[in-house]
Amino acid sequence: MEDGDRSGDVTCHLDALLNQRGMTLTELSRHVGVSTVNLSVLKNGHARAIRFSTLKAICAALGCQPGDLLSTD
Repeated sequence: MEDGDRSGDVTCHLDALLNQRGMTLTELSRHVGVSTVNLSVLKNGHARAIRFSTLKAICAALGCQPGDLLSTD
């Protein structure tokens, strides 16, 4: 996929999951061991990559599966 081709973009649902669980980004940061800045980049859809270990830790903290957190358009 070329940079100009936006089809198949990955959407992050972190904000919705945090709201559903009544958790703040700061609380998630403490549970996961990732800075709030990095989580904010992910939450706002500006992340270009995510480590599997980070994905696993986020899912464990939120009680979700990777497919609940990320989806494709």
